[in-house]
Amino acid sequence: MSKISEILREHESDILSDWVKQQLTSSGSRPDLMKETEVREQSAEFLRLLAGAAQNGNMGDIQGASWTRVRDLLAGISRSRARKGFTPVETATFVFSLKQPLFTRLHKAHGSDAGGLFEDVREATELLDRLGLFTYETYQKSREEVIQRQQQELLELSTPVVKLWDGVLALPLIGTLDSARTQVVMESLLEKIVESGSTVAIIDITGVPTVDTLVAQHLIKTITAARLMGAECIISGIRPQIAQTIVHLGVNLSDVMTKSSLADAFAVALQRVGLTICRPTAA
Repeated sequence: MSKISEILREHESDILSDWVKQQLTSSGSRPDLMKETEVREQSAEFLRLLAGAAQNGNMGDIQGASWTRVRDLLAGISRSRARKGFTPVETATFVFSLKQPLFTRLHKAHGSDAGGLFEDVREATELLDRLGLFTYETYQKSREEVIQRQQQELLELSTPVVKLWDGVLALPLIGTLDSARTQVVMESLLEKIVESGSTVAIIDITGVPTVDTLVAQHLIKTITAARLMGAECIISGIRPQIAQTIVHLGVNLSDVMTKSSLADAFAVALQRVGLTICRPTAA
């Protein structure tokens, strides 16, 4: 019979002490990111849940119901360490570093029973490897979620809708337009149109390095959506190279007002809302 669950229950305190000491003195220790008390709390909780799952569940299948609480704890630890800045290896080492303290206790418990020791060490190794890989995979998923959220935030920050005047909005675009960014641009512009009741929107593409067929289609979609909301769009920042590219691609922008600079587009926008710019006369 396996002695793993018995060892985990009867020697929990000693294993915990050795395990925490090993974590704190290893090269992967990160006292700058996590205090000793938190390391000890996480380790104690993991050992307690591991002992219960090893006693009641199949140690060859960590996806079973008996291992739910263990998986939940490791998932929480992975997400927490991902946010704090731990590497995936440092996070997975939390589980792998338990091997040495556990193997030491198993060796003492089996004594001269080499066959029993071999079987328990093999079973414990496979178990901790599975739990360590689960921790690693959960960390990777957490990091991907963080990166996706940051990318979304950057998209939103890179598409600010500015109110230039009552009824006039400006949307300066910088960088390449793709489908995902176009969706953010469109949503931001439409929300601002509804919020401000603006009737003219200037889309400035001075900072867009190139305009190809796909970029032009994205611009047309945005302009069409704005028109459906009751706002006319003016495209500014049409440089000679971009004008030549648009003509070469055969993109039809004949029904869209275009200007070479944002200043020219703003002047037209003011006229559209019934305003004019004039210099004050000298006294």
